[in-house]
Amino acid sequence: QVQLVESGGGLVQAGGSLRLSCAASGRTFSSYTMGWFRQPPGKEREFVAAIRWSGSNTLYANSVKGRFTISRDSAENTVYLQMNSLKPEDTAVYYCAADTSSGVFIYTPWSQYDYWGQGTQVTVSS
Repeated sequence: QVQLVESGGGLVQAGGSLRLSCAASGRTFSSYTMGWFRQPPGKEREFVAAIRWSGSNTLYANSVKGRFTISRDSAENTVYLQMNSLKPEDTAVYYCAADTSSGVFIYTPWSQYDYWGQGTQVTVSS
């Protein structure tokens, strides 16, 4: 069993920054992919970024590339999403997720991920 707890969401003005954290517990994560997804109001859940727990492979959605950075702290079992130059269209509930079966690949469909956090709201005002 894997438990994921997000934190760090909030209200920020356009152009500002936030850092989301995802604290993971329950199992070892060395072979997992950790992802961030978001669900804007009235829209479907979408991929934001992912990172292999071992190694440094990362993947970003085109909409956040160059503005968001995903990272992980193995000692703290925590994954981060640093979000800079935020835009109103980044407003969404952000979810942390774990893919425990991807092997060496990073997948973007949310259905590939089998453990999810409860989500944290990010609101960007214009």
